[in-house]
Amino acid sequence: MRLSRCAFCLAAILCGVVRAPALQAGRIVLKDGRELSGRIALLDSLAQTPRAPRTDGAPNPKLIVLVDDNLRRYFVPKRQIAEVHEADAGEVVEKFTVWQRTASSGMAVQNVGSVLNIGPFDEFGRRVFQMNIAKGPVDVVQGITEITPKWTKVEGITHVWDLRVATSSIPNETLAKILSKAVDPSSAEQRLKVARFYLQSERYQDARQELEDLLQRFPELADQIAPQVEALRQLGARRMLEEIELRRTVGQHRLAASLLSRFPTEDVSGITLQAVREALDQVQQTENRARKLRERYDADLAQIDLPDVKDRLTHVREELVAECNANTLDRLAAYERLSDDTTLLPAEKLALAASGWLLGSALATDELSVALSLYEIRDLVRAFLIESVKLERDRLLEEIRRHEGATPELVAQLVLQMKPPLSLPTAAEDTPGFYELEVQGLPDEPPTTYLVQLPPEYDPLRRYPAVVTLHAARTTPELQVDWWAGGRAEDGTRRGQATRHGYIVIAPAWAPTEQRQYDYSARAHAAVLHTLRDACRRFAIDTDRVFLSGHGMGGDAAWDMALAHPDLWAGVIPIVAVSDRYCSLYWRNASYLPFYVITGELDGDKSVRNARDLDRYLTRGFNVTVAEFLGRGQEHFSDEIQQLFDWMGRFRRDFFPKQFACDTMRPWDNFFWWVEIADFPEKVLFDPADWPPPRGTRPLHLEASIDPSGGVHVRTGADRVSIFLSPELFDFGQRVSLIVNGNRINRADPFVTPDLAVLLDDIRTRGDRQHPFWARWDLTGGRPASP
Repeated sequence: MRLSRCAFCLAAILCGVVRAPALQAGRIVLKDGRELSGRIALLDSLAQTPRAPRTDGAPNPKLIVLVDDNLRRYFVPKRQIAEVHEADAGEVVEKFTVWQRTASSGMAVQNVGSVLNIGPFDEFGRRVFQMNIAKGPVDVVQGITEITPKWTKVEGITHVWDLRVATSSIPNETLAKILSKAVDPSSAEQRLKVARFYLQSERYQDARQELEDLLQRFPELADQIAPQVEALRQLGARRMLEEIELRRTVGQHRLAASLLSRFPTEDVSGITLQAVREALDQVQQTENRARKLRERYDADLAQIDLPDVKDRLTHVREELVAECNANTLDRLAAYERLSDDTTLLPAEKLALAASGWLLGSALATDELSVALSLYEIRDLVRAFLIESVKLERDRLLEEIRRHEGATPELVAQLVLQMKPPLSLPTAAEDTPGFYELEVQGLPDEPPTTYLVQLPPEYDPLRRYPAVVTLHAARTTPELQVDWWAGGRAEDGTRRGQATRHGYIVIAPAWAPTEQRQYDYSARAHAAVLHTLRDACRRFAIDTDRVFLSGHGMGGDAAWDMALAHPDLWAGVIPIVAVSDRYCSLYWRNASYLPFYVITGELDGDKSVRNARDLDRYLTRGFNVTVAEFLGRGQEHFSDEIQQLFDWMGRFRRDFFPKQFACDTMRPWDNFFWWVEIADFPEKVLFDPADWPPPRGTRPLHLEASIDPSGGVHVRTGADRVSIFLSPELFDFGQRVSLIVNGNRINRADPFVTPDLAVLLDDIRTRGDRQHPFWARWDLTGGRPASP
């Protein structure tokens, strides 16, 4: 019923022609919860040339929704829309006109080449935009001509050019100077207009300051202005409280507590102050819980008589004291709940604390021998995961198996809760949490250097979302870190959006300095994938929330690598990128990945080249958002970064689809969720160095599914197949039926047996401690492979 109402509303307020429709204001709500507002229309294609009519004479279905908010045009699939609303009447949006001597004739900017430098706006709203064109660098003088709370219009002074930038991207001090020249400071009405503008921009502090200055200059307006100042004070206080809650949610507890302790109380509403008091109470309760647990542990420990056992439990206490905090306190919930239980001996209570710390409260045991054995297992497992010599790993595996608690179930949970196995080098002295590391690429290639910026208060026992970001040609990994996490302040800290939202930023030097175009090579894939795996072994990364992004050539690579390895990413963000070569053949793989494509209206032929694949995504309802900035070209588009974090916060990877179908043409694009293939037929293999392939070349198609009755089905033309299973995919107590290419594979044992060796080796090679596989089958030519 909801879908039919939605379709009716869409038909009522949307009208569609091909590329320049008559737009009608409205608001859409997407299925992921985001809202887009602006002028809306329906399209049948992103291509500038209309699609050919259908052979049956029927009109082409309009399945793409365009939302133009005067800053950019969003394109989203009609099938991803949950609700459609007509435009709210709302308040009048404040606008300011800034006079500039803009060019109305002469040289016009039709394509924006690679940007060399974008200068800051001066107090008159002018800047110099330097870009590279065929004839070399060219400087374009631009001037701000119109300012609204959401977007600012910028026009060319030396060239004909009309573009938009986000008003939020203009620094406060600069914006204030420009506005001061656009209004009469002696006019109370115009000053009030500035205050309303700041309010609509959600710059509450600036709005309040403007009103307070206005009140001093025009005291006769006190009755009108004073209530607004009070309202802004409350809005500012609530905004500060929201920021504190964000920092607490992403694990920045010390910062949140510090901000709460310094929260302004003068003239703040009682409701807000009550929320602050409750938040401070939570901080105090957490500290009290940790203190009481230490005291209880010490009291129980004092009753242990056996010296050896007491010594081992003392080492456990040292770890708990050092690492128990707001992120890890719940691991001790079972011990906390049962610490006053008189039916339990002190040793049993301590076992709950020790095992809960390693496995999580839900798996805590009161058997002390098992609990202490887990600590020995953990040390052996860590040694196994970092050992490069197979003979030594085999010895460690046998030693692990001799322990009572070394079951796949407990080891999987233990690995999930432990710190990353590889130690960290020394962080950069001038930038907290900043690392430069190195990982080996392909055997004949030099190592790949990569940079990592951790968020504040990084805790290796907490899992963090991450962004893998790929640099463009002629740029560096350092610039990618700056884009996501912010440039370094004087004290070395970064204050960008990745910092605020608690993301780890990973920037590999994935391409040689002299490279100008993405080559779709095994070397490039290895540089990125090996970087990710090495980072997962060193840092506490939430592997279900890893996003792949890139600018320019790096965006081309991100698009290709996302489609080639869709099981690795929670989403992909190509910025000023091109979907080319293998992307056009792997396009079906995009159905498993959220896409957020950012581009500029004047980016040369990229929009035309991308239209074919984006049409495929959009018309089939794939989860894709395209943001096309008006009058812009090959820029970094930092204007969109807040929307990106809102988008990323809504997605997690589904690592256990019980049914999927993917396409591949390269031997290194061979692992998809729980199936690995090798020995492709020669007719489907095509090396990127030999591009383009012969007409009619088709990729290798892989289909896999697991049905409720225990049937595991795989269909592929590859000669070798490996199937990996875990409890999330398959009930190990159930009989299994294996069918490959329609042929049932006879197995002596009808059940799947979890194997500790498979589990540990999978964690070691893939680096994913959240989702290890417990069992593996290897097949050659449709038959079980020889051991």
